[in-house]
Amino acid sequence: MFKKKRLSKISLLHYYKLIFRSALFLIVAAFYLYDRLHNTNGRMLNIFTRHPVLTLLIWLIFAVEMILRFFPSNVESMGCQKQFARNYRPTAPDAVPPSDKYATLAAAGAWCTLNIFIGILYYTQIIDRGILLLIALAYSVCDMICILYFCPFQTWFLKNKCCGTCRIYNWDYAMMFTPLLFIPGWFTWSLAGLGLCLLLKWELTHYRHPERFYEQTNDCLSCANCREKLCAHKKQLHRFHRKLLDRVPNLPLPNSSDSHHKKEAP
Repeated sequence: MFKKKRLSKISLLHYYKLIFRSALFLIVAAFYLYDRLHNTNGRMLNIFTRHPVLTLLIWLIFAVEMILRFFPSNVESMGCQKQFARNYRPTAPDAVPPSDKYATLAAAGAWCTLNIFIGILYYTQIIDRGILLLIALAYSVCDMICILYFCPFQTWFLKNKCCGTCRIYNWDYAMMFTPLLFIPGWFTWSLAGLGLCLLLKWELTHYRHPERFYEQTNDCLSCANCREKLCAHKKQLHRFHRKLLDRVPNLPLPNSSDSHHKKEAP
């Protein structure tokens, strides 16, 4: 048995966001499917002009979220708040920030490659604008999954210990709305533009003050000063998953190196 831990306020906030964004994705998917099923002329539909109220609602929700990110906050994760001077506490006078340039470039390259492929599908008319919007909303759901359970960028590229020390934390909105760059219009380019402005501000701050972004130089990012405990929550979920594997040994394994969970040979 593993010890249960109370969720922090930041964890709860992210769970609320996960539920809300999932519901928003399902609502838009329902509208899209309805339009597709009732489309008799065979032309590609424009979901933005067919549902202006829904479009405006989505814009307001995410635009407000992004605008608030430009300013210090007491309810946001330290992962995005570490860029501000008030959240910098030097560890030692001679401490030097580590170099993660190549890992960051690799993560950016992987993301660009994925979305270039999506852009090709759009320009060859295999997918339409509605699918691009659904992809963007799916990204918003995946953003919460990365924080609460598993993040491929953390595991495969950056190797950071937690979200609080994530080098690309504030790239999330720019990543989220990358598919909308393929669609000209005020709705799409304003959301993508705000996300890119957040990314640019983050990168300029990192260039000028890299010491704020790493545990080695900023004591606010140390485990001792962490109030979010998101990593503890992830570990708890992983232990629960491993416990399920113990009970049902034929379930597929997330890690093939765990030989004691391997399926018995026939």
